[in-house]
Amino acid sequence: MVREAGTDETRRSFLKFAGAATATAVVAGCLGEDDDEDDTPATDDDEDGTPAADEDVDIDEVTVTQGSVTDTLDPIDHNDTPTWNILDQAYEPLVYRDRDGELISLVATEFERTDDLVVELELRDDVVFHNGEDMTAEDAAFSINRTNDPDQSQQAGVIGAIDEAEAVDDTTVEITLESAEPAIFRNLSAFGRIQQESWVEERDDDELATEINGTGPYELVDFEEGSHVDYERFDDYWGDEPAVVEARFDGTGDDGARVASLQGGDSDIITDVAVEQISEIQGDDDVRIEGEPSIRCLFLVMPNNDGPFDSHEFRQAMNYAVDVDSIIESLLNGFGEPTSQPTLEGMFGYNPDVDPYPHDPEEAESLVAESGYEDEEITIVTPTGRYLADTDIAAQCASDIDSLDNVSASHDEWETQELFDVTDTGTMEDSPDIFLIGWGNPTFDGAYAMNPWFMEGPFWHFESEEMEDLLTQAADEPDEDAREDLLMQANELAHDEAAWVFLNQQYSIYGASEDIAWEARNDEDILLKEIFAAE
Repeated sequence: MVREAGTDETRRSFLKFAGAATATAVVAGCLGEDDDEDDTPATDDDEDGTPAADEDVDIDEVTVTQGSVTDTLDPIDHNDTPTWNILDQAYEPLVYRDRDGELISLVATEFERTDDLVVELELRDDVVFHNGEDMTAEDAAFSINRTNDPDQSQQAGVIGAIDEAEAVDDTTVEITLESAEPAIFRNLSAFGRIQQESWVEERDDDELATEINGTGPYELVDFEEGSHVDYERFDDYWGDEPAVVEARFDGTGDDGARVASLQGGDSDIITDVAVEQISEIQGDDDVRIEGEPSIRCLFLVMPNNDGPFDSHEFRQAMNYAVDVDSIIESLLNGFGEPTSQPTLEGMFGYNPDVDPYPHDPEEAESLVAESGYEDEEITIVTPTGRYLADTDIAAQCASDIDSLDNVSASHDEWETQELFDVTDTGTMEDSPDIFLIGWGNPTFDGAYAMNPWFMEGPFWHFESEEMEDLLTQAADEPDEDAREDLLMQANELAHDEAAWVFLNQQYSIYGASEDIAWEARNDEDILLKEIFAAE
């Protein structure tokens, strides 16, 4: 809850969508608004409806309510956005991205490729850990190597083809690569958050999962697994002092409970507002809607290690069976775009010549018969409250498939972390036979959209030598045009092989208090240092 000396002025709230991944027009009729007129009195809000910021006023407390709360504070022990949103307040990467997805300096002030297989980063010399000790290049190198260690890190398969990082001097880190890895700096903007080497080595796994010692603008006050994470402003932060003094991240998978928390003043930002609740929030003068087309796509994963999903024809049938356009129209009120491939439009490696699968139940039934897997009974497992309308989408997918004459389908709802615990082991047999998931792409690069799922690692769920060969070539191709062509081929192959049931690009829809000035990012990050008091 925000507690600050501010204004009681009522401001208009509305939904805006303009993202880097796609530029999508929102039909006002979806929200019950008039297309041609706007008779709302003008205010001093920003043009997009976000209240103007007063950056000189402290906000005593802010609460962010997501669909879930992390079960670990170790930055290498997960790879999901709700956890990143919590830990990013305290643990910082070396480089970061601006709102347009362009790389910017953070802990590293300069970064460059010095050889085909060598990159170098120059670090700030004024960074202090929360325990009061100075950050060193040795700490940065240690953090990269720890993130890249497959024996302990869930991010080893996505940080990039790193051989080793080492400190060259007090402020310089050199990273030796196993291949060209053209997207290495983009990968480092998403992974490799800085930890203190001595602090980590003095602690066991349980302590690393419940304590924090980072370099970010906020330090840990309290952590209760499954309930909340509390922060307070770190006074010795190297950067600008943020406006928010104290903050809490909590979570619930119940859409209505998140909205009630916002309207009741217990939360200041809530994630994943259900589309049917948009008008309810817009009708409340004290809160508003914030939104962006996100960098995330939703899909059904079909591990191809066993039947029926070892059949190319059966996987294609599932794509023809699911009516994605209807899901977007009926469940998402138009807030979504159908996808045809792992990489979203506007990202590097997207293939514009690959179209989404059309809805064609007759073709689906024919392909099922051809596959030899007639009369199969499948259950689509879905997380609850993790993605916009996730359980509804899974239920509709199951209904569409069940409507086929020769397949039966249902859906099963799991707690989000329960599903993640069995889908990031790197062993397909551990996962459900088919499950709904979302994958964000903070690197804006096709390699990150595909490598984790199609190359051996924690998220590996589809075995294809042809796909592995294309992605391996792309990882070692320094020529940008040639690399883009390889990624485009990989996207086309993923579509043709029906590696997933391709669903929709997710729109991130948030609710926010009118007491704060904050704008949603298309990369789904929520940073306390970007929250200010409203004028």
